[in-house]
Amino acid sequence: MRVLCAFPEAMPSSNSRPSACLAPGTLYLALLLHLSLSSQAGDRRPLPVARAPGLKEKTLILLDVSTKNPVRTVNENFLSLQLDPSIIHDGWLDFLSSKRLVTLARGLSPAFLRFGGKRTDFLQFQNLRNPAKSRGGPGPDYYLKNYEDEPNNYRTMHGRAVNGSQLGKDYIQLKSLLQPIRIYSRASLYGPNIGRPRKNVIALLDGFMKVAGSTVDAVTWQHCYIDGRVVKVMDFLKTRLLDTLSDQIRKIQKVVNTYTPGKKIWLEGVVTTSAGGTNNLSDSYAAGFLWLNTLGMLANQGIDVVIRHSFFDHGYNHLVDQNFNPLPDYWLSLLYKRLIGPKVLAVHVAGLQRKPRPGRVIRDKLRIYAHCTNHHNHNYVRGSITLFIINLHRSRKKIKLAGTLRDKLVHQYLLQPYGQEGLKSKSVQLNGQPLVMVDDGTLPELKPRPLRAGRTLVIPPVTMGFYVVKNVNALACRYR
Repeated sequence: MRVLCAFPEAMPSSNSRPSACLAPGTLYLALLLHLSLSSQAGDRRPLPVARAPGLKEKTLILLDVSTKNPVRTVNENFLSLQLDPSIIHDGWLDFLSSKRLVTLARGLSPAFLRFGGKRTDFLQFQNLRNPAKSRGGPGPDYYLKNYEDEPNNYRTMHGRAVNGSQLGKDYIQLKSLLQPIRIYSRASLYGPNIGRPRKNVIALLDGFMKVAGSTVDAVTWQHCYIDGRVVKVMDFLKTRLLDTLSDQIRKIQKVVNTYTPGKKIWLEGVVTTSAGGTNNLSDSYAAGFLWLNTLGMLANQGIDVVIRHSFFDHGYNHLVDQNFNPLPDYWLSLLYKRLIGPKVLAVHVAGLQRKPRPGRVIRDKLRIYAHCTNHHNHNYVRGSITLFIINLHRSRKKIKLAGTLRDKLVHQYLLQPYGQEGLKSKSVQLNGQPLVMVDDGTLPELKPRPLRAGRTLVIPPVTMGFYVVKNVNALACRYR
């Protein structure tokens, strides 16, 4: 059983609350209160910015951004959230009345809110207001109840397999049952919510798209970076691990574009590690490198929405812990929401480009992404650009803004671990100041550090940050 609803933008009133999700749907049925923005499908990997052998740390990286046209435009609700149904099963539903949690949730608006996960079997779809009639066959409850996460795993979980064609036929049947019901006549349908695109999973997706590709509003899949092994903090810094997502995106897009070119694709669930994550790692500063790279890579390659599993209280992959304390990935997500708009820009660098040796792949330890600055952020005029940079090197890196970015004022938002735990810390600092809530109803002010025009950006080792280049007057960013 799945519920997806829209999470509206924060309202001025301190008493406002997120909209409640009232109507579940399996399979993955989404009741959206926002209209989705169009996205462009394609494949654009983060621009390589590797360090060449023999170059000293003082070497400058020259950075420019194409400002005329965006290369992608993703959904306004690109970064969205999931709640696990265990909060009902375990008696946590009252958390919705927590002023502190509502404040944290409001900070990440606008967003879609998905209600789903492995613990949905005990829930049942029921429309008390306007019960659906089976009309001589199974009703919506049959289809909504019998397909959950990752249909490719049914044989393992239930001893019964399902092929893509049959799954597609069931989606078509479900849509035909829902359309005559007024409250569901405009409901959106998402699926098939497959797992990692291995050979058998791709075969399932191929059969599904051939039958029901035009029936779903977006194609969905899930991604887990680390599965079934002991995790160490340095695992989160491995470029090979970060790049596994890019290969999966291309595999999914190849199948989708074969049958329905341009169909929107959602990463409907993303976690760092399986089985609820790893304590003191999945909820630490180190996990943020995977999360921020995920956001950059997905937008660059044309994925319309990513849903983070989970917002609250699910293993150690959550953004907010059981005591309603925001974790490092929450602050990272908050900065992303405040500063990053839906238009993706192409990045150009010079100074460290090199050709790979035969049989060798260059793994980039310095990753740079660029977007138009969020037009809802009234601290910046339209036409401004936001860079976000991940430095996995053990040395600092220097970046000189060139071309259209030369001699522009820059606001720095540098996020670093806070405390003695280093990369394992569950607290972070922004430009040297620890981030903590002011009170249950107030998030802290995210204060930038102004950098003078023309100053070289110095990226400390093993850190990540956002850099707003002000008053660029970028044509791609002037209009919505």
